[in-house]
Amino acid sequence: MDMRRIVAVLVEEAEQQLQDQVWKLEPSDRALARETEDRLRDAVGPQDVQQALPQIKRLEHLRESLAVLAISLARTHGRLAWFLSGALNALEPVLRWRALPSAHGGTFGTVLPNPEEYTEAEDAVRRLQDALAQIATETVGLGRGHTEEKSNKD
Repeated sequence: MDMRRIVAVLVEEAEQQLQDQVWKLEPSDRALARETEDRLRDAVGPQDVQQALPQIKRLEHLRESLAVLAISLARTHGRLAWFLSGALNALEPVLRWRALPSAHGGTFGTVLPNPEEYTEAEDAVRRLQDALAQIATETVGLGRGHTEEKSNKD
């Protein structure tokens, strides 16, 4: 399963938990979700911006995303921590990537990713950005990319 799909499944599960009211967001959850989303947007920008960067900068931005998620994970517990942990797990392949060729000797198990892998990881981060923005605003439609309002009409 690719990173985009893993994140999509993670977001679907979060959406279901919120919809079923299994996950009840605390104000602190929403605040941390907003902060994390903002920092992820600072790390990984729009697709056209990212693709114009050299691969070493793209990798730097993806690693920064991992750091943002890890720091946020360290600051929370419960379902938001589980969500962030799943996000880190989804992006785990980035930890094995390198942007520079090996001149001599070993590479500590790192690999050179292809441009499609960079795009896949960046798309996954953008999906996380959108999901965290939805969590921060307490809406239920995490996977839909827009705010949904609940209707009181039956």
